[in-house]
Amino acid sequence: MMRGRTVVLNGDLGGGKTTVSVMLADRLGVRRVSIGDLYRRMAAEHGMTALQFNVHAELDDKVDHYIDQLQHDIAAGGERLVVDSRLAWYFFTDALKVHLVTEPIVAVRRVLGRVGDPVENYRDLDEAARQLGLRSDSERQRFLSRYGVDKTWLRNYDLVGDTTRAAPEDVVERIVESLETPAGTVPAPVCYLDPRRVRRTATTDEDG
Repeated sequence: MMRGRTVVLNGDLGGGKTTVSVMLADRLGVRRVSIGDLYRRMAAEHGMTALQFNVHAELDDKVDHYIDQLQHDIAAGGERLVVDSRLAWYFFTDALKVHLVTEPIVAVRRVLGRVGDPVENYRDLDEAARQLGLRSDSERQRFLSRYGVDKTWLRNYDLVGDTTRAAPEDVVERIVESLETPAGTVPAPVCYLDPRRVRRTATTDEDG
């Protein structure tokens, strides 16, 4: 039984990390830590949007140093947690590492549906899609530069879940099942994909 492990969640912007992490923390009866919420508060304190604060972090490494040191210290404390963070999988080495993906247009619509968030306030779908893409690229490049790790490499994670059409309750259930599965029993990452998003990428002689 592995129910005592911390669970860390990463994934696409608009992929459902907040919803799933809140529900999972409630299910497990543990504290939830959201680095994304902290990041948004810091952006608001600087009078910046999320994208502007990402660009600011590229120029001022004190931002990432503060956030990364905080995650390192929390991980060292040994408390069992649910952590919503882009880079927690790197710091919480013994945690169950979950990565959530979703269809880009669905992610954009979810983000646009967040009412009253001055840090993430977009005019329309096109602007939201552009800024989310720029934010994701900024984060990826900063992590590559600072730690030499790529957040998009799925082998960083134990479980990959497609939330495009999945109910949050079902995603939580798959995570709990993974917690209850002894480490090493199933090769990682375990992937739960939306069959409607799977596309053939090549043909073989057997395909005719």
